[in-house]
Amino acid sequence: MAKPSKQDAIQKPMRIQIQESYPTKEKDRIVGLHVFGNLYDLDPELATNVEYVKSVILEAIGIAKMTLVEIKAWSFGGKKGGVSCIALVTESHVALHTWNEYKYATLDIYTCGEHSDPHAAFNHVVQKLKPKRHQVFYANRSSD
Repeated sequence: MAKPSKQDAIQKPMRIQIQESYPTKEKDRIVGLHVFGNLYDLDPELATNVEYVKSVILEAIGIAKMTLVEIKAWSFGGKKGGVSCIALVTESHVALHTWNEYKYATLDIYTCGEHSDPHAAFNHVVQKLKPKRHQVFYANRSSD
């Protein structure tokens, strides 16, 4: 086996390649806002009314300046039945699930874009469903 020469030991400088496809301006950035939470001790009259829940979600979408693509709502019976309402919006989605027996709901609002306000939508749903208490969480899901 040949011994490496001094020439082999000298390494060529590495070139750092800058990737042009990464966003370089603020306007090129994806702004993702995720507001979600739990609603406790709901009024069963409100939380089990599929048409009421659907109308509340539609109002929240308008208040938050989101663009509705489609909305669906279902009522489920049985011991752990409730209402599920899912709205597809141009900016992402709104999902609400209630459980009759537990007087409980989960609410998930995710938007992409700088003009929508998922906090306003969350607050509207809470105001309309009137839980005795609720939790709210926030995740920034924006790109770098």
